[in-house]
Amino acid sequence: MAAAAEGTLRRRRAHAVKAQPKQAPPTKTGPVEISQPITVKSLSAATGIKTKDIIHKLREIDIDATVDQVIDADVAQIIASDCGIDLKIREVSTAEDQLMKELASRKRGQLVPRAPVVTFLGHVDHGKTSLLDRIRNAAVAAGEEGGITQDIGAYRYDLGGKHVVFLDTPGHEAFTAMRARGANMTDVVVLVVAADDGVMPQTVEAINHAKAADVPIIVALNKIDLPNANVQRALGQLAEHGLQPRQWGGQTEVVETSAVTGQGIEELVELLSLEAEILELKADPSAPAEGWVIEVSHDPREGVVVGLLVRDGTLHNRDVILCGDTYGRVRKMFDDRGKVIEEAGPAMPVKVYGLKDMPPAGERFYVVSSLELAKSVAEERQRRKRTEAASVAPKASLEALFDKIESEETLELKLVVKADVQGTLEALLESIEKIKSDKVNIKILHSGVGAITESDVLLAEASKGIVLGFRVVPSNRAASLAENKGVEIRTYRVIYALLEDLEKAVKGMMAPTIREEILGRAEVREVFKISRIGNVAGCYVTDGVIARNATVRVVRDGVVVVDNRALASLRHFKEDIREARAGMECGIRIADFNDIKIGDIIEAYQTIEESSTTTSGQSDSSGVQTGKPVGAG
Repeated sequence: MAAAAEGTLRRRRAHAVKAQPKQAPPTKTGPVEISQPITVKSLSAATGIKTKDIIHKLREIDIDATVDQVIDADVAQIIASDCGIDLKIREVSTAEDQLMKELASRKRGQLVPRAPVVTFLGHVDHGKTSLLDRIRNAAVAAGEEGGITQDIGAYRYDLGGKHVVFLDTPGHEAFTAMRARGANMTDVVVLVVAADDGVMPQTVEAINHAKAADVPIIVALNKIDLPNANVQRALGQLAEHGLQPRQWGGQTEVVETSAVTGQGIEELVELLSLEAEILELKADPSAPAEGWVIEVSHDPREGVVVGLLVRDGTLHNRDVILCGDTYGRVRKMFDDRGKVIEEAGPAMPVKVYGLKDMPPAGERFYVVSSLELAKSVAEERQRRKRTEAASVAPKASLEALFDKIESEETLELKLVVKADVQGTLEALLESIEKIKSDKVNIKILHSGVGAITESDVLLAEASKGIVLGFRVVPSNRAASLAENKGVEIRTYRVIYALLEDLEKAVKGMMAPTIREEILGRAEVREVFKISRIGNVAGCYVTDGVIARNATVRVVRDGVVVVDNRALASLRHFKEDIREARAGMECGIRIADFNDIKIGDIIEAYQTIEESSTTTSGQSDSSGVQTGKPVGAG
C-alpha cells in the first residue's frame, strides 16, 4: 500500500515538473565581445540570443543563413543592437595579418625592365602548336645544348639580350579559367590566325577573351608560306572584329609568320619586346620572389612538382614558399631546359619540388620569412575555407543589377550572347545596342552561333557577366559548370521577351514573373518507325526526371529544333509509366512532332510563376520556393 502511494507521488511530481514552462536563458545586456569569423552559433553563444531568432532577423534583411553560416561583423552588430546589446568585435592578430604586415614592410630596391609574358590563343589547326614548337627550337638553338623539357608549360626565348616568356596554355578556355581565379599573369596575347583560313569562330572567341582580360593583342598571321594564303582577306576580317591592322592605319600589329620556314619569328619577338617597353614592365630582382602557379603534377618519387612563373623578385633554393593553403621549402629547382639552378629572377619559369600539397593552377605564391609563418597562414586559410564553404558569393544577375540601380550605382552589364542562326544573332545584337540608360552600360563580351558552351560560362564568370541564349540551350557540362560557378544563364524563345527583360533591368523596372525549371534530359539512342503512330524515340535518361505531364523541347547540336510540346506517350518496354528517372531507358513519342533523330536531346521542363519579390530561379528569404507551375510552355 505504501509502495503504491509512493509511486503515485512520484508520478505527480514528474507531471508537475513537465507542466512548468522551460525558462529561456537570459539575453545578455551591456557590452559583449566576440571574435571573427562570426557565425550564427557563436553570436548566439556570446549574446544569449536564440539561434532561431538570429536566423529570423537575418531573413528579414534577405540573408538566408544556417547556424554555421559566417555573417558580416556589421550585420552581427545590428542584430545585437536590436536586442539592446553593445557588440564589440575583438581584434585578433592572425597569421594572415602577420603575413600582410611582412609583405607591406618589404622595401623596394631598384626596378629593372622585365620580359613580357605572352599567351598564344587562336582557332584550332591554325598553327599555334607548330609556331610554338618552332619558337622552342629557336630558343634551344639560341641557348644551351639539349632539348627543352616542356614540363613547365612555359619557356623563355632569348634573342640579342631581349627576352620573351611564352605560356603554353591549351586555349582561351584555360586562359580565362585562370583569369577567373585572379591569375592575371599574361602581359600580351598573340592571336594566331591562319592566312589560308582567316578569322574562324574560335578566333572570334579568342579575341573576345583577350579583350575581356584587357591585354594588348598582337596577331601572328601564320601559314604565310601556303600558296592559297590570302593576307588581305585576313586583314579585312580582323578589322571587322575590332582589330584594325597597322598596315591599314590601325593600332594592331600583324606579323606574317611561318612555322615551316621560320619566317617572322625574330620579328615577332622584337615586337613583343617593344610592347614590354611600351607597357613599362618592371621588377625588383633584389626582392623576395612572388608570382603564379602555371601547372602542377605529382611525381611518385619526388612528390608534388609545381611549375612556377616568377613575376617579381628572385626565387632561391631553400626559400620558403606560401601558395594558397599549402606551403613548403624549395628542395630542387629546374629551368625550362631541365637544368638544375640555384635561383630564378623576374619573368622566369621554373619547376620546383618541395610543396606539401598540390595548389591549383593560377594560384599566387609568395616567398615568406619562415616555415612557421607559412604553416600558420596555410592552416588558417584551410580552416577559413572549411568555415566559409557554406557561403556562396552572390552571382551576377538581372535582379541583382536592378537592386544596384536602385542604390544609384553606375554599372556595366556584361553579356555573352548566343543564338541559333547568324541572321537572328545580328538582329539581336543590333537591338541590344539600341537599349540606352544613364545608369547602365551594356557591354557584349562575346557573341556567337550555337549551343551555350563551357567557354561561354567561364568568360561570364571571369568578367562577372550573364549568358543570354536565344533558341539555344546550354550543354549538360556548361549547365553544370554554370551552377557550380554561380553564373546566370537565361534562355529565350521570343526575342521581345529577351529585350524586354534587358530594358527593364537597365531602367530599374526588373520584375520577372515566370521562369523555366529543367526537370530532366534524355538522349535519343534509337528511332523506331511504327506505322499509323509515327516515330518513337528510344531514349536513355541522362539526368533528372522525364515526367509524363512535362513540357518538352528537342535540342539538336545545342539548337532548339522544336519547343513547347507535350508527350504523347512515355513507356518502359511495353508498360506506360508516369516518369523515367536518370539511368533508365524509355520510349518517348512527342505530340505533333515526328522529325526525331539519333543524338537529339529531349529536355523536359516546367514554367513556374513567381511573386515579384522572388528572384529568378531562387527561393525567397525563408528558403521556401514561392513559384507555382503555370500552363505548358
